Amino acid sequence: MPRHLVIGNGQLLINMDQFLQIRDIYYPYVGQQNHVQGHANRIGVWVDGKFSWLHSSEWDIQPNYDQDTLVTYSTAVHPHLGIKLVFEEGVHQREMLMIRKITIVNLENQSRDVRLFFHQDLNIYETEVGDTAYFCPDTKSVIHYKRYRYFLFNGELDGEGIEQYTTGVKRFQAAEGTWRDAEDGHLHVNPIAQGSVDSTFSLETKLEPHQQKTAYYWMTVGRTKEEVSSIHEYVSEIGTQLTVEKIRMYWNRWVNKSVLPETDLDPNILSLYKRSLLIVRTQTNQNGTIIAANDSDILHYNRDHYSYMWPRDGALIASAMSKAGYHGMVTNFYRCCAELLSKEGYLHHKYNPDGSVGSSWHPYVDRLKKTQLPIQEDETALVLWAFWEHYQSTGDIEFAQSLYKFLVRPGAKFLLQFMDETLDLPLPSYDLWEERFGVFSFTASACYGGLMAAHSFARLFGEDDRAESYYKGAERIKKGIEEHLYDETRSCFLRGLYRNNETGEITKDYTIESSLFGLFAFGVFPANDPRMVRTMEEIEKRLSVKTNIGGVARYVSDYYFQQSQNVEEVPGNPWVICTLWIAKWKISRAQTLKQLRDAKHHIDWVYKQALSSGILPEQVHPYTGKPLSVAPLTWSHATFVDVVKDYLEKYEALSTTKTT
Repeated sequence: MPRHLVIGNGQLLINMDQFLQIRDIYYPYVGQQNHVQGHANRIGVWVDGKFSWLHSSEWDIQPNYDQDTLVTYSTAVHPHLGIKLVFEEGVHQREMLMIRKITIVNLENQSRDVRLFFHQDLNIYETEVGDTAYFCPDTKSVIHYKRYRYFLFNGELDGEGIEQYTTGVKRFQAAEGTWRDAEDGHLHVNPIAQGSVDSTFSLETKLEPHQQKTAYYWMTVGRTKEEVSSIHEYVSEIGTQLTVEKIRMYWNRWVNKSVLPETDLDPNILSLYKRSLLIVRTQTNQNGTIIAANDSDILHYNRDHYSYMWPRDGALIASAMSKAGYHGMVTNFYRCCAELLSKEGYLHHKYNPDGSVGSSWHPYVDRLKKTQLPIQEDETALVLWAFWEHYQSTGDIEFAQSLYKFLVRPGAKFLLQFMDETLDLPLPSYDLWEERFGVFSFTASACYGGLMAAHSFARLFGEDDRAESYYKGAERIKKGIEEHLYDETRSCFLRGLYRNNETGEITKDYTIESSLFGLFAFGVFPANDPRMVRTMEEIEKRLSVKTNIGGVARYVSDYYFQQSQNVEEVPGNPWVICTLWIAKWKISRAQTLKQLRDAKHHIDWVYKQALSSGILPEQVHPYTGKPLSVAPLTWSHATFVDVVKDYLEKYEALSTTKTT
């Protein structure tokens, strides 16, 4: 189930589903310590003796965001109850605080008694064992805690706080949870429970015909009761309404800090561009780790999740955000990578949000028990490439100098040494999809880009000897690509090569692969190089999904979440990033506005795949268009930012030269 709404501030991340139920609460890292783990935190409505949960099919729910901000604006209408609810929710930009504003509208011509029920279902520290939930008389709130994690919940309606409350046992023996107790409109008071527990409380009012009133619900998070109580006092002092408006104002000003140039892109595209900036912000930790995705439902399919930082994803995301002008947001990413770099100069497969090494399926030995590095070399290379892009965007030479010795030099040294002397290409490592071990065009192009970045840094700091060695290393890789990764017969670049460790025999991989875009994106060849043109045209032809859904697949016969064996019609599920890579190439080679507009088709396709709230998935079903895998995927949103920014810049340049 995709997450239709995400709100956060870099330490506290909250995900909600299409029923506006909280499904994930991450703290103190985005992506680490999910204190809900996908369980539904329900919202119920009681009107004149009739009760309904929002996840009931009786509700018409439209999850969405307020324009250009990280505050939601969702509606829920129940025609039989005659009630409409409008939800506006946000996470404070600084405090560990989530607040909901709920406008209750009476749609009937008669007065009504209305009760809102809020259910809290936490698994603190990602386990149900040993939690406590209790009513706190000091703050007149419900608190859940375990060790150094405290969660305070409260509400307000008609100037009054919690009316009814209870705590109890959940998912143990016959106990489903306290939410069941709410369904008759009355809660049997139980002030404390421990073990596997949940809580429910109500806010209550009377509405006159067609009257509307505003309720508020908030959660504060911290390490101690004193911390959560202090933030609770902050809400009380500022006032609930002003707290919501301050959050709305901050995120609106954050996303609109620079004016977008005039263009022929539809306003909806520009709106999704801004939404993508905000979504990427929610997935970025203050310590610099940028998380791939935090949709915990993937656990049902993978026995693992996407709540890791892949350095490759992080580098491409950080580069896109720098290009968009959000340099300060990603500076800690480069600091983090410098700290995580191994003593040999490479980055591991992936990392947890706190910077520790993440889980991996890359072995340290091959089938012959020969030692190998369990890495994807492109991840190290792309961090160097992105860091130079960051410097070019900011001109911050002091920041570049501070990491040159600890990130650039050791990383570039590793890239130079991790080379196949006979092929003039990088030694085998895992591909960017983490599926196969070999020498790949994408990896080689990333290494070229990384070494050229190191060359530029070395020249910047007057280290001419190092600059020369980095340049020669990059040119050597380019030569190896031209000699071994280009097929003259097919006039197309190869996905990669595989060397048999027993015989030394080289096998070529002719699979059509969307990631070959890296050959122009990282500067190996210009986008209009005839070899590049032929390759990208073949990618678009062979990997375009030939159903009503459309889009571009990763490669022919992609098995990940595969929905069809008919690879002629569906070479693989359409991916957001792969479709955008085609657009990026078309933008890059466009010399007239007419040529540039050819990229709009792919940008428009991505917009159509977004959920109503603007959330972009990793991939979609080739026949139904429903999201597959995770949503939101940070890489999808960042690539949309990157490509739209490319389009805006190219449009401005071509408009200036008056090309048509």
